[in-house]
Amino acid sequence: MALEVGIVGLPNAGKTTLFNCLTRMGAEITAYASQTDKANVGMATITDPRLDALAEVVSAKKITPAAVRVVDVPGTGPALLGNLRQVDAILAVVDGFSPGCTPADDLVNLELELIVADRDHVEKRLERVSKAAKSGDAKVRAEVPVLEELLAHLEAGRPLRDWAKEIPPELEPLTNKPLLVVENGPNGIDCQLELELVDMSEEDAAAFRNEGSASALQQIGQRLFDALGLIVFFTAGEKETRAWTLRAGSTALEAADSIHSDIARGFIRAEVYGWEDIVRLGSHTEASRAGLMRLEGKTYVVQDGDCLNIRNSA
Repeated sequence: MALEVGIVGLPNAGKTTLFNCLTRMGAEITAYASQTDKANVGMATITDPRLDALAEVVSAKKITPAAVRVVDVPGTGPALLGNLRQVDAILAVVDGFSPGCTPADDLVNLELELIVADRDHVEKRLERVSKAAKSGDAKVRAEVPVLEELLAHLEAGRPLRDWAKEIPPELEPLTNKPLLVVENGPNGIDCQLELELVDMSEEDAAAFRNEGSASALQQIGQRLFDALGLIVFFTAGEKETRAWTLRAGSTALEAADSIHSDIARGFIRAEVYGWEDIVRLGSHTEASRAGLMRLEGKTYVVQDGDCLNIRNSA
């Protein structure tokens, strides 16, 4: 599944502008949204020069970059924020442009909104579990005191990233996810400028940014990879050359599963190449002849930049 991030922000902070920068979806930008409005959802592709180099060498007919699914909710109420419970990370957009703005205060308010959403969520689950515990199920009964502790923690205004104990997996809380602050302003990312540059080539767009500044997508993509501990591996063929994201430390079997569950079930072995060896020598075949292809099993830990060919019985 694609990496997924949610965008939150107070009115006029620029969160939907950032969404449009990342996805090119052209979502309507309004100062205030109805609490019944649906979330904006789109895909942001992650540029990677290694992918283009591989695709050129193997004459790929189709190039598929790694992608991030982006969700922009129209408000900060608990019900709307609940749409973000399955995302991998949250982007908190704070206002760095408006006169008298205080980005730090925006962040405090957003954090409080997330805490309130988690508090309501835990409270509702505690009500359900407390009723179910009367049936005598030992597992259900054991969850009750855990939820009570969690509720007290949240009611004290503390996020669950400060919670040291195990959290019931069914909860999917918001405040234990990586929270990446994006200041929309001269000291961060100018979202309006980035939106105006999305259709330009990277070379032309660079002339309008501060010297050395990367695009909004590049900056956020790198921060997400760092926060979530992600790597990229490749599959390269004439039909399609593709980049895939994977948690650092994942195995070849897990990489196979990210491609397709059938490939993982029928896993035999992985042919592993370094992307740069294929590009330098011109093909998988020449890399193999040079002794630069390795045969690895299910437990091989995939490295960033690996190019995998999964042999399977599917």
